[in-house]
Amino acid sequence: MTSNLLCKFKYILLVVLISGMAFSCGEPKSKADDYTAYLFTYFIGNGPGEESIRYAVSTDGYNYKALNGNQPIVSNDDISTTGGVRDPHILRGADGKTFYMVVTDLYVPEMGWKNYAMVLMKSTDLINWTSSVINIPESFPNEYGDVYRVWAPQTIYDDATGKYMVYFSMKQGDDPDKIYYAYANEDFTALEAAPKQLYYPPANSNNKACIDGDIIKKDGKFYLFHKAEDGKPGIKLAISDKLTEGYELVSNERVDAETNPVEGSGIFQLNETGEYILMYDLYTQGGYQFTKSTDLKNFKVIDESISMNFHPRHGTVMPITDEELKRLMANYTSYDDPLIDANSEKLKTINVDVNGPAKTIHLPVKIGVDLTSLDPKFSTFEGVTITPEGPQDFSKGAVAYTVTIEGKESKTFNVTASEDHNPVLEGYYADPDVLYAEKTGKYYIYPTSDGFHNWSGTYFKTFSSEDLVSWKDEGVILDLHKDVSWADRNAWAPCIIEKKVDGAYKYYYYFTAAQNIGVAVADDPTGPFVDSGKALIDFRPEGVKGGQEIDPDVFMDPKTGKSYLYWGNGYLAAVELNDDMVSIKKNTLKNLTPDTTFREGTYVIYRNGKYYFMWSEDDTRSPNYKVRYAIADGPLGPLHIPENNIVIQRNEEAQILATGHNSAIQKHDTDEWFLVYHRFNYPKGEEMGSRAGFHREVCIDTLKFDENGYIIEVIPTLEGIKK
Repeated sequence: MTSNLLCKFKYILLVVLISGMAFSCGEPKSKADDYTAYLFTYFIGNGPGEESIRYAVSTDGYNYKALNGNQPIVSNDDISTTGGVRDPHILRGADGKTFYMVVTDLYVPEMGWKNYAMVLMKSTDLINWTSSVINIPESFPNEYGDVYRVWAPQTIYDDATGKYMVYFSMKQGDDPDKIYYAYANEDFTALEAAPKQLYYPPANSNNKACIDGDIIKKDGKFYLFHKAEDGKPGIKLAISDKLTEGYELVSNERVDAETNPVEGSGIFQLNETGEYILMYDLYTQGGYQFTKSTDLKNFKVIDESISMNFHPRHGTVMPITDEELKRLMANYTSYDDPLIDANSEKLKTINVDVNGPAKTIHLPVKIGVDLTSLDPKFSTFEGVTITPEGPQDFSKGAVAYTVTIEGKESKTFNVTASEDHNPVLEGYYADPDVLYAEKTGKYYIYPTSDGFHNWSGTYFKTFSSEDLVSWKDEGVILDLHKDVSWADRNAWAPCIIEKKVDGAYKYYYYFTAAQNIGVAVADDPTGPFVDSGKALIDFRPEGVKGGQEIDPDVFMDPKTGKSYLYWGNGYLAAVELNDDMVSIKKNTLKNLTPDTTFREGTYVIYRNGKYYFMWSEDDTRSPNYKVRYAIADGPLGPLHIPENNIVIQRNEEAQILATGHNSAIQKHDTDEWFLVYHRFNYPKGEEMGSRAGFHREVCIDTLKFDENGYIIEVIPTLEGIKK
């Protein structure tokens, strides 16, 4: 017996070893620790050509670059019956090397929101896909012949059955949208049986309609993120011990961190970490929000860490290997979009301009950088190289670099570097108010802290300079969460004034918070500022029906010494301040709205007996955001609008866009004036779409007047002003 058992054991061991050897000789199955990058599949909109599958890649899960020039990676004509596909979900198969993608078969321009089918797709290389259309009413006429919405399919592997489960939402008649599931056949070309309902909202829940299901497995449990369409809409979470049943709603409260409508949640784990990213589509806002969690229940917004050179709608992310990334790059990268970044700390990295079609790269360096020995520290993705490496001499003009995409002929890119002074502040800031402080003999800029989704910043900073060119970050001077009791959101568009009170300088800082205006006071231009404890402006002039109480400007009339506060979005209000500077003479309140071009961002200056009222026209998200002006004989008007009253507008040739919400400064003891304004990020602003409206940069250019006192239109520049 013992001898026979030993022989059997040896035989089994030999078979196992041979099997292992055979497996190792073939293509190995990918393991989690092989994953070094990420593939993002998405579509971009509801218009013609926008409902199609696109790819982007990332090496860290935070910063994504579109492949194939943000164009479709597969033709809709090859896979769709309607002409459009959307909501792509991608999954790596259980074997580690087969990929499954499912999409909604829908062409909104012709069909609206009624559709009947989804597409099942399969690939072994992420490049070539086979596909099958599953028309639910045709496939299951007895059960679902009256279905008229088949939305957002996704796939997950069921370990218990060894099959791929497809789940999606459907709507029948007057019933609410429900999430169903069915198993795909072995070839992933059809569903084995009629779908069954997967998730049942609890009877006492405030929502019944559910769409956009997204399941991830963690610690033996299945987490079903889904969008509640009614009741209290938003992303909700249900959890079960089993894949196909028993999902219990965790809470009626939203898992997402938004108050605006959201849909299309996508959950994925960051490589080699215990952290998860939950992302979703802010479809009414034109944005995409990323949040992070370790427990899949509590999520923190990380939008400030995310970058994308495209505008996704409802997509998913899948970890990939170096080899897979390299293959994708070889197939979907071109010299028109080589996906090159420059990362030197000596550069204004968010302003580096890689122009693929022109085969040029421009490197804006920080003040004082030695151009004779500059290392741009270029980085690329797998499959793309750029040489030479290390420091180069850019002081004599362009340096030739060789860019090579694997499998393609190399190209030469001419790389230039220069000390561009715009933007003057590093990072995203907007709505700048500028001050010269007699107390310190320095200039200060007080901006909105930008780069937060939908202008959701909650703190203010200031920056100091001795020459209007080099600026020092002085840190946070007012934090709504710490320093303000009456508001905790939307820290926008501040302004400041210096006054001497009883022989000592005081600084009165007016700021927007939660769409009202407050005031804080300090003894120094860098603070600390102490809030008054309540809103100063939470009303609008009589007869004004719309708009917001935002964008204050404070001005002291040099003729009388009286101070005035201006504000408004959609209207221009003006009022005299009391001597204490923290209260107003309400009986002096006037509506000064100049004309229909007025939007917001008032700023008033005095020069040679004239009062100049400047304001911004259009929307800060528009490339056409611009500044106009009027002239008055006093601080409360009336306003007279010159025939040509443009102060600054977009510079089409230089691709400087959305130049608006300005202040102005007279250089101390001179008649030299400078315009301080914000613009879209250069060069990526236009491709950001509406997100450019909260990724703005502060710039300074010279402001000049003609012999009659009219403002000469300012042409925005990259070079800015010199010392």
